[in-house]
Amino acid sequence: MTGYQGLNADEGDYVNRSEVTGNTFALVALTSLFFMWGFISCLNDILIPHLKSVFSLNYAQAMLIQFCFFGAYFVISLPAGKLAKLVGYRKGIVTGLLIASVGCLLFYPAASDLNYPLFLGALFVLASGITVLQVSANPYVTALGNPRTASSRLNLTQAFNSLGTTVAPFFGSVLILSAAATGMEQITDTPHTADSVKLPYLLLAITLALLALIFSQLKLPEISSHAEGKQVNAGYASVWSHSHLVLGALGIFLYVGAEVSIGSFLVNFLGQDNVAGLEEADAAYYIAFYWGGAMIGRFIGSAVMQYVNPGLVLACNAAGAIALIAIAILGDGALAMWSILLVGLCNSIMFPTIFSLAINQLGHLTSQGSGVLCLAIVGGALIPLLQGLLADSIGIQQAFVLPIACYFYIAYYGLKGSKVRVK
Repeated sequence: MTGYQGLNADEGDYVNRSEVTGNTFALVALTSLFFMWGFISCLNDILIPHLKSVFSLNYAQAMLIQFCFFGAYFVISLPAGKLAKLVGYRKGIVTGLLIASVGCLLFYPAASDLNYPLFLGALFVLASGITVLQVSANPYVTALGNPRTASSRLNLTQAFNSLGTTVAPFFGSVLILSAAATGMEQITDTPHTADSVKLPYLLLAITLALLALIFSQLKLPEISSHAEGKQVNAGYASVWSHSHLVLGALGIFLYVGAEVSIGSFLVNFLGQDNVAGLEEADAAYYIAFYWGGAMIGRFIGSAVMQYVNPGLVLACNAAGAIALIAIAILGDGALAMWSILLVGLCNSIMFPTIFSLAINQLGHLTSQGSGVLCLAIVGGALIPLLQGLLADSIGIQQAFVLPIACYFYIAYYGLKGSKVRVK
């Protein structure tokens, strides 16, 4: 049986593999993880209007859901990067799945006690597991193949992440919002309960635990080339000396913040009388168009970026997002509704493209760079909270000016900031 030498994330480096099919099998296995964390993250868009109603929260208070969820990335990312370097990407994946499973289980006592702080704590634990998962899985994908197509490969796997975010709104609408609206959760004398979240998150806990068991038994290629590979100016010991990584981290911060902010406000935005006037359960179905656009765009982007410069594609998509949000702010009715939903199509390639551009040619610093980028996902905690404060003060529609500012920077990063140079 002849061995296979495959290029890693740094052109010219090589990774020992027993079979060419090892790469394909590993990528197929990893797509299930991308699906799961997309599914779980998107359920927050359902939780926000539901818990806002149950606990009578204002917009800023409701955005604490995203603050705690994405705040975990800030706290856990760097330790997760060190964990991945210490135990390897595969064991890091198993660890992340188990932690996420525990987080899902904590939703049961939170719902039983009708305790909002406990919900926030459960979200933090759940997101901590997903952080460990992402820090391990994202660089694994970039390393499994030719570096010239790393952006294409990561976009392809991220497309399955978007499949999870597309399916989740239907799941959440039926089992959470519709159940609450029809009184299925009225099993006590309490007029407002959160019992409808118990079954969905119990099912997720079981699924994540099963995935952890499966991945603990899978024989996946060992990726060790990052530890020995070339990098730009290898004499520099710190990831912070790579400007394209640092600027990329800011790009991830602003992109995730903008994407999460838009998704978090969609149900309430579509419920506005001057937009669509939809009930929560009905509006939740339309979230699937937002995330479905991201899924379709990633499949398209995966093909396009085999031939077109990823930075240019990133800048063009950012410009499209700016135009669509401006229409949603200034327009009414169907025009405003479909403009904001179409932003998902523009978002499609942004995260994987920024990520792959930012870790380009980091060599043995790749796992640390991945940790820095996942650290920047804290933008999903802070920017929605800021938009919540804006929505409480100037209105939900006008508050979308904040994501516009984020996309201006992303356009800059695609055109200029992503160029590889070291301070």
